[in-house]
Amino acid sequence: MHRVIIPVDFSETSLTAARFAAQMLAGREDILAVIYHNYESHDDYDICHNFQETLKKEYITAGVLSVECANDMGGDLIENISRLAKSIGATLVVMGITGKSAIRQIMFGSNTLKLLDRNQYPVLIIPQDAVYKGVHNVGFASDLKNVETTTPSALITAVLEMFNPKLRFVHVSRDPYETVPVKLEEEKNKLKEMFSRFETEFFFIAMHDFYRALDKFVKDHSIDMMITVPKHQSNSSSLFKSTHTKRLVYHSHIPILAAHE
Repeated sequence: MHRVIIPVDFSETSLTAARFAAQMLAGREDILAVIYHNYESHDDYDICHNFQETLKKEYITAGVLSVECANDMGGDLIENISRLAKSIGATLVVMGITGKSAIRQIMFGSNTLKLLDRNQYPVLIIPQDAVYKGVHNVGFASDLKNVETTTPSALITAVLEMFNPKLRFVHVSRDPYETVPVKLEEEKNKLKEMFSRFETEFFFIAMHDFYRALDKFVKDHSIDMMITVPKHQSNSSSLFKSTHTKRLVYHSHIPILAAHE
């Protein structure tokens, strides 16, 4: 059973992500949706409970077959979510985000980015304007460096198993390759082996602007979700540090699945 945590603070940002998740999880017998809320005091519990039950009914109406609610009073939101994820063996945490300049981004969105930095479980970040069209084609941006030690393949595979999509790897370089360098070819083959249970394809794009290259890739190949692996500062190229993953999150119009090395 895949357990998916959907944290909500009942803001527009969190509800948009929650409703996207409901469409994504509908009809699946092997998935449990856990609607999570962190309330501030005992006085807030009744309101919290009523909001969660209302959203739970909305999930059931949308076709989500297994739904539970969980909550905590006080404490650190990110630590609470991480503890819940560990205790139930969560496959995925789904959270929302809006444009960087939006006022409503300040609280919930900043926690989304903190979760991205600190969580040990894959986080699916839903942009405010994302439209659910299924998860058929998943892109995976890779720098093709030390993939065996930096790719959390088990965590990513667990998420992909929920959808069984086609997996499209993309490597962006500033200059075109006449032939793919041997080292990159070796890393490519390692990735292919790591995700052998899925139909895979590799693309090499030469473009100076990494984000423009990904935009083109997403459009050209009808990508429904993009995977990125934020890397530690000490062993990462500039495009795959956490700060650049955050820029990608703000830039994207499709969900971004972030799983730390």
